[in-house]
Amino acid sequence: MMQLQVGMIVRAIAGKEQGKFYSIIKLDDNFVYLSDGKHRKLEQPKRKNKKHVRATGTVWDLNGMTNSALRYKLRQYQDSNSPKEENEFVERRFD
Repeated sequence: MMQLQVGMIVRAIAGKEQGKFYSIIKLDDNFVYLSDGKHRKLEQPKRKNKKHVRATGTVWDLNGMTNSALRYKLRQYQDSNSPKEENEFVERRFD
């Protein structure tokens, strides 16, 4: 498993945030504190168990980052890493 660090982009794999991208704002022994700049601002990050996120390997410098800048970067990141529509569903027939 990849080592989590502040500024890393992660994807939530559990809870009602499942599938969404966040940036790690703070770490402690069992939890990460996540922000998306919209629902979870940099000033009030979401506490989530480390087991419920997956690291992407991308790390951003959060010094001077604003909520709007974080939202913009996460939106661009999500758009560039989302599955293409034509490959999203594979139809199979079992006759």
